[in-house]
Amino acid sequence: MWLRFAPSIPTPPTPHQHSIFNSEGYMQDILINWTPQETRVAVIERGAVQELYMERTLERGLVGNIYAAKVMRVLPGMQSAFVDIGLDRDAFLHASDIHVPSPTPQPHEGKPVHTAPIEKLVFQGQKLIVQVIKDPIGSKAARVTTQICMAGRMVVFLPHDHHIGVSQKISSAQTRESLRARVQALAAQSNTGALGGFILRTNAQEAADQDLVQDITYLRKAWSVVYERSHSAAAGTLLYKDLDLAQRVLRDMVQDQAALIHIDSQEQFVRLQAFGQELTYGAVTSIRLYEGDRPLFDMHNVDLEITQALSRRVNLPSGGYLVFDQTEALVTVDVNTGSYVGAHNVDDTVCVTNLEAAEVLARQLRLRNLGGIIIIDLIDMARAEHQSLVLERLRSELRHDRTKVMLGGFTSLGLIELTRKRTRKSLAEMLCVPCPTCSGTGKIKSARTVCYEILREVQCQAQKFDPQSFKIVACAQVVQMLRSEESQHLAALVKHIAKPISLLIDAEAAVEVFDIVLVS
Repeated sequence: MWLRFAPSIPTPPTPHQHSIFNSEGYMQDILINWTPQETRVAVIERGAVQELYMERTLERGLVGNIYAAKVMRVLPGMQSAFVDIGLDRDAFLHASDIHVPSPTPQPHEGKPVHTAPIEKLVFQGQKLIVQVIKDPIGSKAARVTTQICMAGRMVVFLPHDHHIGVSQKISSAQTRESLRARVQALAAQSNTGALGGFILRTNAQEAADQDLVQDITYLRKAWSVVYERSHSAAAGTLLYKDLDLAQRVLRDMVQDQAALIHIDSQEQFVRLQAFGQELTYGAVTSIRLYEGDRPLFDMHNVDLEITQALSRRVNLPSGGYLVFDQTEALVTVDVNTGSYVGAHNVDDTVCVTNLEAAEVLARQLRLRNLGGIIIIDLIDMARAEHQSLVLERLRSELRHDRTKVMLGGFTSLGLIELTRKRTRKSLAEMLCVPCPTCSGTGKIKSARTVCYEILREVQCQAQKFDPQSFKIVACAQVVQMLRSEESQHLAALVKHIAKPISLLIDAEAAVEVFDIVLVS
């Protein structure tokens, strides 16, 4: 779809501007803006905001939390169950997310695969320990699993499994096998009676044995506390609460001096340092207290980026633009050349626009936290080499995404399909609510449409009842149109029903809202 008129949106800083903070050789600047009601995190790379995270004190997400649960309903037709974890709505548990003990330890990667039906795995009234893997979003309940995992900085602990896995970002087969053997040995040495498997995170390959052992010991002790509490806990009891956003940033994003954290709260700075010393060891040296005069997010125009990420339209550097439309089922992205006319031929113009779109699109997916099925309608390219070039550019940009993305090729209609794992609300879902006037559709009926609805409804009511007269109460725009452009139709209706019709303006009514009063 081509838009000829659209509001002008300020252009955010380009990715090539130099970071005003980072002069110490770090690859990232992570800005943490803390207030008692909200924590906001912006990840800066190449001088531009690449990722945004927000957590509100009264609306904290549930992903990572572990609960004592009770099976309320088993649905064989859906191969799923609903379990009570203390929320307003029962959580959703699919058969594929139920842990089935393996008869033999599995030292290698890959979790056990079972094919047993849901009714053979759980029963109504059964007590379980579950972990939230997806927050409740819209009309969908929270999704849970019995395959518990607890993340540390170096490793992820799997209390119910025995295998040792390695992050897929570590591509060398030799390195993977070496790390697996190393952690197996360390886990056996530090065994405190708690078994379980582990997945090595990317930064584990450079970690010292002491750091790995500390991580393993910490996670095993944390699970022991959870397991002991579960014996006496009632259904709906929170057994383990995942770290808050600032702590997760320190745990997950700071890897071997790759990131520098700036936080604008003295209280949280001290708290984050203490947490770093307890769990993340050397990462504490990456934390800086920001004491500048300007607000921290102003230094990188983060608030402008948030406004941009809530907009339907995003401008490209050349003059083209993207249009984002988000529905419950999928996200569509439309690419347009806009004011860009190129300098050579139409094929090159289209290719340049699509290449720019690939870069901006990958960044906007992270900023907006868009998930699920994503359909991209690029400008049609006649040459196969241009299609390959754009697809490879998009694939390259998506590699920077921390969230799992699966990219397909071009469809027969020239569209690109991809999926992005959705575990929490998008930025728009977190910050906005549906418009009370249009109910989230982005459109309302025209005044003329409402006029015709009123005329039809008056005629219908006149056939059913026999009042002395009718009174129409509507907004000023509708009443004015009935008195002017639609006056002939109104007069014809009065003559047809042989009843007088009076008009009354409701200054507070929306365009689509009207009342027809029957006067006896």
